[in-house]
Amino acid sequence: MAIKQQLYELLEGGNRATAGQRAVDCFLGVLIVINVLAVALESVPRFDAKYGPVFLWFEVASLAIFSAEYLVRLWVCTEHPPLKRLTPLEARRRYALSPFMVIDLLAILPSLVVSLLGVDLRFLRIFRLLRLLKLARYSPTIITLGRVLWQDRHALGAVLVIMFGLLMLSASVMSIVEGEAQPEDFGTIPAAMWWAMATLSTVGYGDVVPITTLGRLIGGVVTLLGVAMYALPIAIIAAGFTNESQRRDFVITWGMVARVPLFAKLDPVVLSKVAGLLRSKAVPPGYEIAHRGEPADSMYFIVAGEVVVDIDDHRVILEEGDFFGEIALLQDTHRRAHAYAVTECRLMQLMKSDFHGLMETEPDLRREITEAAAERLAQGEWSVGELSQGDMPDEEISGREKD
Repeated sequence: MAIKQQLYELLEGGNRATAGQRAVDCFLGVLIVINVLAVALESVPRFDAKYGPVFLWFEVASLAIFSAEYLVRLWVCTEHPPLKRLTPLEARRRYALSPFMVIDLLAILPSLVVSLLGVDLRFLRIFRLLRLLKLARYSPTIITLGRVLWQDRHALGAVLVIMFGLLMLSASVMSIVEGEAQPEDFGTIPAAMWWAMATLSTVGYGDVVPITTLGRLIGGVVTLLGVAMYALPIAIIAAGFTNESQRRDFVITWGMVARVPLFAKLDPVVLSKVAGLLRSKAVPPGYEIAHRGEPADSMYFIVAGEVVVDIDDHRVILEEGDFFGEIALLQDTHRRAHAYAVTECRLMQLMKSDFHGLMETEPDLRREITEAAAERLAQGEWSVGELSQGDMPDEEISGREKD
């Protein structure tokens, strides 16, 4: 079904670089943010009195859009490769239980049920705020953060246990030291926990403070402990986030480098060194990446986006995972084609100077690259990406050509 496949690509397709996918993501993201702002504005009496009907119709329209989105995602999920081997009913059941679909359901179900029962939608403000969670679907960073929290759950759990123990210890000691002087605020451990929480978190509301000399000394120690202990979760999350980002980038760059025929015979250790030389580069739509006639000083890998290459009488479209310019690493030549970004692109650039520096320290790499280059030149296997003057046959062009 063509329509079903098109809807799947718009809503669930892995490559979010096309104009249609970006438009859908942008529209739904903006709608979610406006919904949250509408909930806040409705709580202001003068806005609610003046624009109440507008808020109501906006909520009804948003509910209809989010419900339609949920149903369409449930319909097209059978196009998802991991679910194709299942029956449609089983595929939809499993997909409906996925975290993102559960969030989508929670974002619409309370409003949908209560509106059908005829209850005033203004009572559902707190449930409508759940729609903010839907933004996680459109943010890879939020997804990465969630993965980090799950992977570091044991370390974070241990820190929480230590923090709770420190909270109880501080409250217990202060109930003994300050309990007689301030029985209302420190007479019991539960009462002293309010002061301990405010002090350990370094918030320091100041509504409850020790008045004895010993109590103030203990309060100072507890404050210093709070600064140290409450920084631990932040450090764990920050380290995990950095490691996850580096791991993801390494997997992406490793995979791209391994796909280049010139590097196909390299061992994993050398491949990782080549991948470590890549430099990230983001370019806007219309940006000229390579210009015909300029010195060829680097090759490029396309991490995301779409690049058009005009080479002689050919026009070739390169997408995520493609590469171009590898002959520039081997010969002192000039570009023989124009290459420019059609969409916003993220590129990884391998400079000739960096690559030659690596070959100077890796004799085996130099030998293998030289042999691979000679073999490919002899067989005429260079891709469109070489974009350089040399002995490459024009008919050997990869990518998707446009007339």
